[in-house]
Amino acid sequence: MPGAAGDAVKGACMKTLSTQVAIIGGGPAGLMLSHILDRHKIANVVLERRSKAYVLSRIRAGLLEPGSVKMLRDYDLAERMDAFGKAKNGTGIVWQNKPDHFIDSMKWTGQQMMAWGQTAITEDLYAARERDGAQLINEAENVVLHDVAGDAPWVTFKQGEADYRLDCNIIAGCDGYHGPSRRSIPDNILKTFELVYPFGWLGIMAEVPPLPDFTYAYHERGFALAAQRSAMLSRYYVQCDASDRVEDWSDDRFWEELLARFPSDMAANITTGPSIEKSIAPLRSFVAEPMRYGNLFLAGDAAHIVPPTGAKGLNLAFGDIHYLSRALDWHFNRKDDRYLERFSEMALRRVWSAVNVSWRLTKLLHIFPDEDPFDDKIRQNDYDQLVTSDATASALATAYVGAPFED
Repeated sequence: MPGAAGDAVKGACMKTLSTQVAIIGGGPAGLMLSHILDRHKIANVVLERRSKAYVLSRIRAGLLEPGSVKMLRDYDLAERMDAFGKAKNGTGIVWQNKPDHFIDSMKWTGQQMMAWGQTAITEDLYAARERDGAQLINEAENVVLHDVAGDAPWVTFKQGEADYRLDCNIIAGCDGYHGPSRRSIPDNILKTFELVYPFGWLGIMAEVPPLPDFTYAYHERGFALAAQRSAMLSRYYVQCDASDRVEDWSDDRFWEELLARFPSDMAANITTGPSIEKSIAPLRSFVAEPMRYGNLFLAGDAAHIVPPTGAKGLNLAFGDIHYLSRALDWHFNRKDDRYLERFSEMALRRVWSAVNVSWRLTKLLHIFPDEDPFDDKIRQNDYDQLVTSDATASALATAYVGAPFED
């Protein structure tokens, strides 16, 4: 069995490293896996295509499920979250000309969620990995996976002017939708399922106090969302055309559109200000099956994408890492492959639950172009049932808070 990554073995053309687990991708999924494996004394090397500064500049999700919060606490990554994050009992919905609704996770499940940004989580993971002397290789280019179906997979990559070979036992593909890991699974094995939505989300970050609760808004002009990052950092979104460009949206236009989509009493409490970040996110649902091929295991966006409506992306990635880290611990330290063999089926059950609730919320809260009036009537009725039926409200809150991890 290869041991911890050591000094490069000098060769004529290529330097050789070895480890137990090669982790492709140094975002929060890959870093979390590396951190947990280190706790279990499992050697690993992380290869990340981008620089550390680039990874930390990415703006992503900010609402954590109870399972993700527990993971951060269990692995000593929660100090800043517990100091500066905000515990949430649920998420509000405001609907044009209809009563408001609160997706009350505390009432129906007894569990809270947490408002805490992915950038801060990634910062804490980088700090922990660097403190512990992790083998974290940024700006690894031309990453190629080899012999993933065999007992001795390996990875080649380039950093600067040097070419490397990384021998390993297991490859964890945490490299996102566009990375090489998923593409290493043969087409006759891999099945993909995808739904592309005909609109996007224009989001801005502003250093202004947020509203007290995460709030979804349904309006005839389109969807809007008020989200939180901290006491003086807000994230707001409006539904926009799929063809829109960031340059089409000045700050003034954005705020005017956002305020028009919220009820007047709520809009009056929204503090506007200059954006410090602005971007447009396309929306899609995507799942790849299986999440294991030979000794290659997919996690996070490499295996699945969800629209941000349900705030499930990072939470799903951490769920994958929970299952994968446990499977690798049992594989290397107990010589028991029961969880390794069940990784894909267990992870996919949770994935499809999250895809389902994200799809339902997206259908419920957005205006679809060229929509049939029948579909609009069904949407209106779905919301009426949510407001008036405890059973419907409980079912949504239970799905929204996230499926529990399987034993």
